Amino acid sequence: QAQLMESGGGSVPPGGSLRLSCTASARTDDTQYMAWFRQSPGKERDWLAYMRIIDGSTYYADSVKGRFTISQDNAKKTVYLQMNSLKSEDTAMYYCAAGRYGSIWAGNYNQWGQGTQVTVSS
Repeated sequence: QAQLMESGGGSVPPGGSLRLSCTASARTDDTQYMAWFRQSPGKERDWLAYMRIIDGSTYYADSVKGRFTISQDNAKKTVYLQMNSLKSEDTAMYYCAAGRYGSIWAGNYNQWGQGTQVTVSS
């Protein structure tokens, strides 16, 4: 099983930017797709974006389309989430995930990182 580790979270004012990183310990059949989710206390874990690793195809939730960009560095086995024009509503714990298929549903991913906190506040 691949192990995932997120980093890059922090506190920024509205309109600011952050880049999150998710590094996998290995490429396996269970890391064919990698995704980003976020979750606030008492809320469901919401899908943000996913990427098909073999060809770099990307897919985005409407809530972040045009502001967030998912990308990868295959040599580093790392997927990134560039977040621009951040809003207070973006405050959440952010998680990366990996699985055999692309999905907007958290339950369809096999491996998860530990999460990294993003806080957007004046």
